[in-house]
Amino acid sequence: MKWEAVAKRYAQAIFELGVETSNVALLTDDVKRLAQAYEASAELRSVLENPLVSAEDRKALVDELSTRLNLSPLGRNTFGLLVERRRIAALPAIAKELAKLADERAGIVRGKVTSAVPLSETYFQKLQREIESLTGKKVLLERNQDPELIAGLVVQIGDRIIDGSVRARLDQMREQLLSQ
Repeated sequence: MKWEAVAKRYAQAIFELGVETSNVALLTDDVKRLAQAYEASAELRSVLENPLVSAEDRKALVDELSTRLNLSPLGRNTFGLLVERRRIAALPAIAKELAKLADERAGIVRGKVTSAVPLSETYFQKLQREIESLTGKKVLLERNQDPELIAGLVVQIGDRIIDGSVRARLDQMREQLLSQ
């Protein structure tokens, strides 16, 4: 089953609940930690998704895991609802969608910067400030390395990609030479 549509609906509902209760950040964190625990344990997934496991056994597991993860009451209820409605397999996708909604509300945009070699902290911070001034939002960048870039950077913010790598420039030059 494709969980994207389910994830969007549930994430939107959880987000609205978080807004109503002024607990968006807490609820987002709870759902993120739940998704991490769910993805990390094949045994947990098999028990929660198995229709042969009784409802009271699943509820006991929800209570125990909620306590171990120190979930808020809203997080605990969200977890219980997902298990009860057999939507727990959508949890990782829900966590991603919810994080996007929370970031959007907070004026945060996430992106990736890929370089051939590690970036110095000074350069990285300057790059981050430049991107923030371009987008008008707080930017959180994930760093990646790809030696195949040769030199330069590839920056991805949302669906926008800025490719300033030497590899891309060499590819452009090759295309121009071949087209003549």
